[in-house]
Amino acid sequence: MSGASTPVDAAAGLSLRPRRLGIDTHHEPVVVLRADSPVCRAEGFEAHARIEVLGAQRSIIATLNILTTGDLLAPDEAGLSESAWRRLAPAAGERLRLRNAPPSDSMGHVRAKIFGAALNENQFDAIISEIVAGRLSNVEIAAFLVACANGRLHAAEVIGLTRAMVHAGSCLSWPHARVVDKHCIGGLPGNRTTPIVVAIATSLGLLMPKTSSRAITSPAGTADTVETFTRVDLSLEEMRRVVETEGGCMVWGGSMNMSPADDLLIRVERMLDLDSQGQLVASVLSKKVAAGSTHVLIDIPVGPSAKVRSEAEARALLHALTHTAHAVGLHLQGLITDGDQPVGRGIGPALEAHDVLAVLRNVAAAPDDLRQRALQVTAAVLELGGLAHGEAAHALARTCLDEGRAWRKFEAICLAQGGLREPGVAAFRHPVTALRGGRVACIDNRLLARAAKLAGAPQAPCAGLWLGAHVGERVAREQPLFVLHAESRGELAYALDFVQRHPDIVHVEA
Repeated sequence: MSGASTPVDAAAGLSLRPRRLGIDTHHEPVVVLRADSPVCRAEGFEAHARIEVLGAQRSIIATLNILTTGDLLAPDEAGLSESAWRRLAPAAGERLRLRNAPPSDSMGHVRAKIFGAALNENQFDAIISEIVAGRLSNVEIAAFLVACANGRLHAAEVIGLTRAMVHAGSCLSWPHARVVDKHCIGGLPGNRTTPIVVAIATSLGLLMPKTSSRAITSPAGTADTVETFTRVDLSLEEMRRVVETEGGCMVWGGSMNMSPADDLLIRVERMLDLDSQGQLVASVLSKKVAAGSTHVLIDIPVGPSAKVRSEAEARALLHALTHTAHAVGLHLQGLITDGDQPVGRGIGPALEAHDVLAVLRNVAAAPDDLRQRALQVTAAVLELGGLAHGEAAHALARTCLDEGRAWRKFEAICLAQGGLREPGVAAFRHPVTALRGGRVACIDNRLLARAAKLAGAPQAPCAGLWLGAHVGERVAREQPLFVLHAESRGELAYALDFVQRHPDIVHVEA
C-alpha cells in the first residue's frame, strides 16, 4: 500500500491515480478497479468491460477487472497491468480518466464472417485497423481467427486480408529491380536455414531484407533463434541502415510496424494452437510486400507429421500463395521439400542457433542435413535473383559456404545489427534413451516439437532438445535418442512426463 487513500478530486472529473500492479497479462492491457470506486459507480462498469483509459499524453483500450475484497487498491486508484503501464507510461502525479470504450465498428463484420458471409477489402481494413489500434480484445481477435479458419476464406478474401495487413503498417522500398526473400511454411523442427541462406545470398551481391516471425506453434521461430546470437528488434531506420550497409538483415518484423497486425494475430494463434491456410498466406505475403521484396521463395516441407501432410495439400497451398502473390505484385516460386523428419540436431532457439553457427563455420561435426537443405534453398533463391541456374546455382552457393565468404558476411550482418554472441546452454538436461537396439524407423515431428515446447522453448531460449539419431540410423540399447534441455527443473520434469507417456516419439525397429 502507498498509504491512506485520498478523496477523489471532483474537479479532476473523477480521475484516478495510476498504480503499477506488476501483473503480467501478456500483451492485453488490463485495468483493475475496486468495486466501490467512484468511477465504477459513476460509469456503471462491470467486470470484463472494455474501457478507454486516458492519460495526459496517451490513451489505451483495456479490459476491466474488479477487486471485490482486500486493500490492494485505494478507492481513487486504478491498478495497471504491465502491458497497460508500458503503453500509458504515466508520469509522476499524472491522473487517469476512464470511460466506456466506444463500440467496435468491425465486430459486426466478424459476426457476419462467423455466419458465413464473404468480406471485402474495406471490411478487412476495418477489422485489422481496430486490431492494430488495440480496440479488440483477445477474445474478439480469437473469434475473427476462428471465423477465418478451416478454409472459410475465399481466394478474393485472402487477397483482401493480405492488402489490409499491408495497409495497417509501414512499407519499405529499395532501388533494386530484384529484392529476394524466402519463407518456410514450417512444421519441421530444426529447419533453421534462413540465417545460412541470407549469409550466402548477400555475400554474392543479392539484396535480402529478411524479416521473420516468432514461433506460433513451433519450439522456435527464426526471430527466436537469431535473437540468441544478435539483436533482432531493430527499428525501421536501423533495419534500412543494416541493409544498405550489408545487403541484408535478419530481424523480427514485429518491431518495425510492418504488417503490425501479424504479430498481434500470431499471439492469439499461439494460444489457440491454430495456424490456418488463409491467415498463413496473408501473414507471409503481407510481410514480404511490407519489406519491399519483389521475388519470394516459399519452402513447403511435406511429411506425415509436418504441417503440410501430402503433396496434394502442398500444391493447393502453393496455388493459394501464387494467386495471392500475383494479386499483390510479388513474383513467387515454390519449393516442395522432404518433411519426413527433423533437420539438424537442435530443436529450440539456442540449440538451433548452435547448428546454424556450426554450418556457417564449416565445423566438421556440423549437421550435414541442415547444410544440404540450406544449399538447396539458397540455390533456388540465387535462381530467383538471376545469378545462376540449376547445378551452377548450387555450386555457387556451396563454394561461397566452403570458402568462408558466407561466415564473414554473417558476422558483418550480426555486428551491424548490434553484435555477435555465442548462444547459451541450458542448465538442466536429461537423456531419453532407446529401450532396444535397432534402426530408427520414424520420428513424429509434432510430438518431438511438443516435448521441446514443454521443456520451455521458445520462451526459455536455451530450452528444447538435442536429437541423437535420425531416420535410418542404427542405435544401441540405452543410446540417447534425444536429450531434453530446460532452464528449470520443473520444466524438465514437465517435458519428461510427456515423453514417458509417448514412448514412440522416436520409433526404433528391432
